[in-house]
Amino acid sequence: MIVIIDERELVKGGFNSLFSREGVASAGFAPSEFGDWVDSAADDDRRSVSAVLLGQCGDIDLSPSRIRDRTNAPVIALCEQHSLENTLKLFDAGVDDVIRKPVHIREILARVSAIRRRGSDEARFTEVGPMRIYSDGRDPEVDGEPMPLPRRERRILEYLAANSGRRVTKAQVFNAIYGVFDDSVEENVVESHISKLRKKLREKLGFDPIESKRFLGYRLAT
Repeated sequence: MIVIIDERELVKGGFNSLFSREGVASAGFAPSEFGDWVDSAADDDRRSVSAVLLGQCGDIDLSPSRIRDRTNAPVIALCEQHSLENTLKLFDAGVDDVIRKPVHIREILARVSAIRRRGSDEARFTEVGPMRIYSDGRDPEVDGEPMPLPRRERRILEYLAANSGRRVTKAQVFNAIYGVFDDSVEENVVESHISKLRKKLREKLGFDPIESKRFLGYRLAT
């Protein structure tokens, strides 16, 4: 889930709409709201934050260091003042990257993936038989060849791989893929996505690596 922090409703709504078109979960917060949410959020919800986009915050002191006290997600500043002085000031404040507006939403996603790749101390992939599942937005590979998947099916597979060996519930998968604030989509859509994903995996691998148990959830067999 991408978090957008900005005091302007129009900006938050615009980014939410653009991310939704790309199949990426997002949530917008006013600067004064973000701390309250993240302090009270469950651990799974905080871990579902893949990046924080820091926009216009007015007089609210919401520095990158304060954000990192609450989440390990990269912090990216959205810059509207195209000057070297302002860019250097933002980097000095501790942001991971500065993006000048206007910017295509796919560039933001590419920058997020690049930062997470650089900052990861763990292996960036999980292997299941002949399949390699990446954690940076790339399609999985089977015998070294890419296996293209729709974004949400790929994100579900990435989430299961990130929780390898643990069983996750339908609600946890939903929150990771759609975000904890999306009430426009029914939670049961997860079952449809996983059903399609399992069919493709069986066709490609010759077996189904996703174990499911009613009421208990899903687990990736590694």
